[in-house]
Amino acid sequence: MQIFYTDEFVLPLPPGHRFPMEKYRLLREAVAAPGGVIGVRLGVPAPTSDGELRLVHTPGYLAAVIAGTLERRAARAIGFPWSPGMVERSRRSVGATVAAARAALDDGAGANLAGGTHHAFPDRGGGFCVFNDVAVATRILQREGRVRQVAVLDLDVHQGDGTAAIFRGDPSVFTVSVHGGANYPFRKEQSDLDLPLDDGAGDDAFLPAVARATEAAVEEGRPDLLFYIAGADPHEGDRLGRLAVTRGALARRDEWVVEACRSRGIPVAVVMGGGYGRDIRETVQIHLASVRAVAGLAGAPAG
Repeated sequence: MQIFYTDEFVLPLPPGHRFPMEKYRLLREAVAAPGGVIGVRLGVPAPTSDGELRLVHTPGYLAAVIAGTLERRAARAIGFPWSPGMVERSRRSVGATVAAARAALDDGAGANLAGGTHHAFPDRGGGFCVFNDVAVATRILQREGRVRQVAVLDLDVHQGDGTAAIFRGDPSVFTVSVHGGANYPFRKEQSDLDLPLDDGAGDDAFLPAVARATEAAVEEGRPDLLFYIAGADPHEGDRLGRLAVTRGALARRDEWVVEACRSRGIPVAVVMGGGYGRDIRETVQIHLASVRAVAGLAGAPAG
């Protein structure tokens, strides 16, 4: 399986910033280590061009991000201090999802060790998301004629509000989100299927929601490609998650997604989404398990 990473493109953050940038380097090292993920090729993606980003994002927003002229409120909503490094990292993160999606169509599976920036709207960012990687990748592949139907299975603890808004009313993209109903974002958008859960829901509520969401994504979405946002943040040890889901349930989540796609010959591009564990090593291991699970689809015949 081809796996793409962007951790060498540093997004400078002030001391004490709560975003766990280190997890991306640690995840790449874990993937590449003996016993990490067998039979993978690691690669650095090309940056996404302005023209590609404009398939989703408005010219005014894109220009403001590039020039560093976002209004203070808009910049604060993203949560990162502006820098040229932020712009380059954001371009590369989208590029990694584009590359992972192309690899999935060729090989059955592909991965971006970052991505899942689902809070970015056409005209604004939010929640540590500058550009919407899955949306841009979808529009690029549709423009190239490589896919018609796409499903976005978002199993991050936070609703993919930007993704839902971008694709609302678009029959070519089926969006599904399992998320904390009382968690960020506090103003939700409407996905094709939303399955909100209460704080502290635990495995007994989480797993049936995952089963329903996965079935809807593959059966109602009927995708040529499925984007799987495999957030680690539903975990009980996550600082921002609040769902109290165990690692065992997250592993079953990954297995169910893979099996549903394997049985139907659906290629999968997996992106990491959120993960803010009190122990960053545990977050990395949850992400690593998702990559391993999806790697089992590589070489499978597409339907």
